[in-house]
Amino acid sequence: MSTIGYYICVPFAWVLRTFYELTGSYGWALVLFTLVVKLITLPFQMKSKKSMMRMNLFQPKVKEIQTKYANNPTRMNEEMQLLYTQEGVNPMSGCLWSLLPFPILLALYSIIRQPLSRFMMLSKDVVTEITTLATTLGYNAESVRVGYEEIGLAKFISDNFADFSGKFDGLLNVNYNFLGLDLTVMPGDVWKDFFTGGWPVIGVVLIPFISGALSFLQSKASMAGNVAAEGNDATARSSRMMMWMMPLMSLWIGFTLPAALGVYWIVNSLLYAIQEKVLTKYYKSHMEDELSEKEKQKRDDRLRRMEAAREQQRKIAAEEAKKKTLKEKRAEKQAAKATKKKNSTNESGRVGDRPYARGRSYDPEHYGE
Repeated sequence: MSTIGYYICVPFAWVLRTFYELTGSYGWALVLFTLVVKLITLPFQMKSKKSMMRMNLFQPKVKEIQTKYANNPTRMNEEMQLLYTQEGVNPMSGCLWSLLPFPILLALYSIIRQPLSRFMMLSKDVVTEITTLATTLGYNAESVRVGYEEIGLAKFISDNFADFSGKFDGLLNVNYNFLGLDLTVMPGDVWKDFFTGGWPVIGVVLIPFISGALSFLQSKASMAGNVAAEGNDATARSSRMMMWMMPLMSLWIGFTLPAALGVYWIVNSLLYAIQEKVLTKYYKSHMEDELSEKEKQKRDDRLRRMEAAREQQRKIAAEEAKKKTLKEKRAEKQAAKATKKKNSTNESGRVGDRPYARGRSYDPEHYGE
C-alpha cells in the first residue's frame, strides 16, 4: 500500500515542487497548487453539480412516487429507477464526484508530512544519510513529534543549509515561512501562547477557525444550490448533517495537522465557494432554457401525436364510408336484381292476357252475342 501511495503522490508532488521552484515560497506554491488541482477537477465537479441540479428539478415527481407507493417499496424503487432513466440522471454521480477532494487531501498531507521522501523524492538511503549528518550538527529527532520527523529535519536543513548544500542530489532548501507564519507548526501545539506569542502564533491559531468558517459557508452555498424539494426529509437531514460535519472536520484538521494543510483547505474552500456561485448561476440559466426547450418538444410531440390520431381517425372514417358505399351499392344491386327477376313475365302472361289466370276452359267469346 505504501508503494501505491507513493505513486499517487508523485504527480501532486511534482506540481507542488514546480510551483515552489517558480515562486520560492511554500505558501504561494500551495495556493497555486490548489488552483491547478481545482481546474483539473473542475470538469468532474461540473458533472456532479449538473447532476444534482437536474435531480432537484424533478424532486416533485420523486415525492409523488414516494407518496403514491408508500406501502409498496418494490414498486416505488422500480418507478424511481424508471424516472432516473427517463431523466438521464444517476443519483449517485453527484455524491461520488463530491468525494474527489479527499484523496487529494490525503496525498497532499503525505507530501507535507514527508517533505524529503515525497516532496523532494529522495530515497530512504539518502534520507538516512541526511539524518545522520543532521544529527552530527545537533539535530535531535526525539524532540520532534512522532510521524513528523521529516518536517523537523527539513526545517533543520533549511536553518543550516550551508552544511548540506551540494552534498545530496535533489535536496531543496524549503522555506516554510508564509506571511510571517511557520507552516510546519501545528496550531494545537501553540494555541496556549495565543496572547503572548505575537502574530506568528496568532496567525497559525486563526487558520483552523478561518478554515472552519469557510467550510461552513461552502456547505451553505452547496445547500443553496442543491437543496432538495420541500418534503424530502431524508435528503434534507443528510444536507444539514453535512453542513455541520464539514466545518467541524475542517476545524479538527486545522488544529491537529501542520498549518500548511490548513492553508490548502482555506484556499480550496474559497475556490469552491466561487465555483458553486458561478456553476449554480450558469446551470440554472441553462437548465431553464433546457426545460423550456424540453417542454416545447413535449408540446410539439403531443401536437404531432394528436394530428397523427386525427389523421388515423380520418382514414378509419374514410374506410368505413367506403365500406358503407360498397355495401349500399351491393344492396342496390341485389335489389335491382330481385326486381328484375320479379318482373321477368312474358307478354302473353301479363294480367288480362294470361290464359292460366282464367282457367283452361276460358273462352273469351263464351258470353258473346
